Amino acid sequence: MRDALAPFDRHRRLLFSVAYQMLGSVADAEDVVQDAWLRWSAVDRSEVRDERAYLVQITTHLALDRLSSARSRRESYVGPWLPEPLLTAGAPVGSGPPAPEPEAAAELGEMVSLALLVVLETLSPAERAVFVLREVFGMSTSEVAGALGRTEAAVRQMAHRAREHVHARQPRFDADRQVQREVTERFFTAVGGGDLEALLAALAPDVVLISDGGGRTKAALRPISGSDKVARWLVAIAQQGASIPDLRIGVAEVNGWPAIVGWSGTEPFGSISLGVADGRITQVLVVVNPDKLAGLVLPSGKET
Repeated sequence: MRDALAPFDRHRRLLFSVAYQMLGSVADAEDVVQDAWLRWSAVDRSEVRDERAYLVQITTHLALDRLSSARSRRESYVGPWLPEPLLTAGAPVGSGPPAPEPEAAAELGEMVSLALLVVLETLSPAERAVFVLREVFGMSTSEVAGALGRTEAAVRQMAHRAREHVHARQPRFDADRQVQREVTERFFTAVGGGDLEALLAALAPDVVLISDGGGRTKAALRPISGSDKVARWLVAIAQQGASIPDLRIGVAEVNGWPAIVGWSGTEPFGSISLGVADGRITQVLVVVNPDKLAGLVLPSGKET
């Protein structure tokens, strides 16, 4: 068993990231990695020529199986469904792997934003797998074909369709991380201070807010459009949050980008991720469903 663990641990972070970006769920990704370990520990490893490719193949197929059933469950979901936010600034992800160190970035690929994960939900499961492996992790066409058990021609065709689909549906965000952080901090200050005028100045006129409470906590059951409606909803929610014991809110890195995260003590309360174009906020994604906050768990004993 020890002989099996070492090679698996070398790729565990990669496997978690592949599963998470295919599923948009921290808990499901952790389950997939656990199932991949069970399969890996039972296989005759003397016949495995490429450990990394083999493990990615196992993980991809397990994620595809889980993705199909997850989509069926989402049909009865209360309100809008958003992916689970993932803290990526050095804090552990629940019981999963720690956030990547800089030298691990190449192995992990570019952590995709919540906004892109929302768009990936509109792809077919196979197209999503191709997009994640090819576009996010930079795997070659032959590697993706091997992982999916498809021909290279089929993979190229799916990759082309997936890219076009994502390009057509992905909102236009042009901010780099520094601009994103500056806008996020202005937004945080305006909302926290109940400054409606400053908040309106930060929001684009056609901004859209989507909130995911899953029927477990208060959230808008439909998207809210327009700067005035969005600003007033945010200020009202912030005022209600003032009564929550030990609530701490600050700017943190979520899915590789600056976002606002709240904790009550060390327990996660929710996150707000922003889409920014031309210096103004065009999209606000709010996740407060307590079942979706495992990726925001702080290290033991740490508070913001």
